[in-house]
Amino acid sequence: MDIVNFDSVSDYNNYNNNQTLHPLVSIVDLSQASPRKNYKMNFNVYCIVLKNVKCGDIKYGNHSYDYQEGTLVFFGPGQVAEVINQDYYQPSGYALVFHPDLLHHTALGKHINDYNFFSYNTNEALHLSEKEKKIIADCFSKIQYELEQSIDKHSKTLIASNIELFLNYCTRFYDRQFITRDNVNKGILEKFEQLLNDYFQSEKPAKIGLPSVAYCADEMNLSPNYFGDLIKKETGKTAQEYVQGKIIEVAKERIFDLQKTVSEVAYDLGFKYPQHFTRFFKQRMGISPNEYRNVN
Repeated sequence: MDIVNFDSVSDYNNYNNNQTLHPLVSIVDLSQASPRKNYKMNFNVYCIVLKNVKCGDIKYGNHSYDYQEGTLVFFGPGQVAEVINQDYYQPSGYALVFHPDLLHHTALGKHINDYNFFSYNTNEALHLSEKEKKIIADCFSKIQYELEQSIDKHSKTLIASNIELFLNYCTRFYDRQFITRDNVNKGILEKFEQLLNDYFQSEKPAKIGLPSVAYCADEMNLSPNYFGDLIKKETGKTAQEYVQGKIIEVAKERIFDLQKTVSEVAYDLGFKYPQHFTRFFKQRMGISPNEYRNVN
């Protein structure tokens, strides 16, 4: 399998037979690229791809994107992905690629990490409606317009502002997707609830401790950021708050088992130290575990 390193914008342009108009940012016409099949990509730039042709499976880690024609896929610096297709295909569509250096001393640079979708990794591509595709195309055309002008003192600000506008639209579209794919999301919420139930009914708490959000996301083949955003949209709580709520729910039930001390209950739940359990319980219930047991 070919391995392609994208360390710069020109690397990505050259790979797709596009001209480099600006060293730090480009709108890439993928139809100019040569036919290709299996290849692996190492990114040290930001890259958002809107492909108009099914190119096989896009893999990130051990999982495939929920990917089809007309979806946006996001890659950030440090990510590795691969395209798996046994036959050659002709790429079609567009990509926005920009180097992290473009963001220095810009408003976008201060909060680029707030756009969690750059670290979504499986089953998490953005599915666009026809109207949304037109908005994306308009954003790309504004950036392309700036790239075709002579670089002046306004260029960087205008380009970064238009990228930020594009990313803000993507945030809105992901929010819409969380709603329109509600049946998929509800299935994930149910699986999350079952995962926690199974966890506390097993010996895992005593062996490996309290369940983390990262552990739960990994068990469900989702990135922590996507998983956290989805749970927040569905429940109004963060994934961490949801886990803590489950811990309290299980703890309240087990405290009534008078055959066990509160310390034993704490260890069974996955707390390293009973005093941590007591503090955690009191913060959320207003009274200590022993007081809760006596009152009830």
